[in-house]
Amino acid sequence: QVQLVESGGGLVQAGGSLRLSCTASGRIFRISSMAWYHQAPGKQRELVAAITSGGSTNYADSVKDRFTISRDNAKNTVYLQMNSLKPEDTGVYYCKGWNNWGQGTQVTVSS
Repeated sequence: QVQLVESGGGLVQAGGSLRLSCTASGRIFRISSMAWYHQAPGKQRELVAAITSGGSTNYADSVKDRFTISRDNAKNTVYLQMNSLKPEDTGVYYCKGWNNWGQGTQVTVSS
């Protein structure tokens, strides 16, 4: 079983930046593709960004040119750099990898 722990959320003004981290621990025998999802209040969880074991990335249209996903395989950690944040980016951000979810980290963007 692999455990995922997110961190880095918080309250920020519109136009600001945050960097989320997600670290995996446990029985890790291979490198997994990893992804960040966003769940806005009252809405379904949606894919924000994903990165393969080889480093290929893809993004939701709503965050292209604002968010950057990266990973450090030696640390079993994936990052989400979020710039030019908007109020609609508010919500809980979840990390997914090895078919497991983290507990989520809250991001609140004030206007």
